[in-house]
Amino acid sequence: MHRYEFHLLIPPEKYLDYYRGKVRQVIARSTTGQNVQFPASLLQRFITQDGIQGKFILVCDEKHKCVSLDRQE
Repeated sequence: MHRYEFHLLIPPEKYLDYYRGKVRQVIARSTTGQNVQFPASLLQRFITQDGIQGKFILVCDEKHKCVSLDRQE
């Protein structure tokens, strides 16, 4: 399993591009300096009035398929 930690700060106006399908992938830099790319649809459950913000942990299997995406409180 691969584990990636990263911070996101996506304002609500910018997330509309993801929500409308204009942008389908999110690219973030992990805390170890790696670029992580994943489907924007994984973030839908984290949307608030303020957009999406916080520290996230993405876990992928050996084939790099997402197993889980969680936000740390």
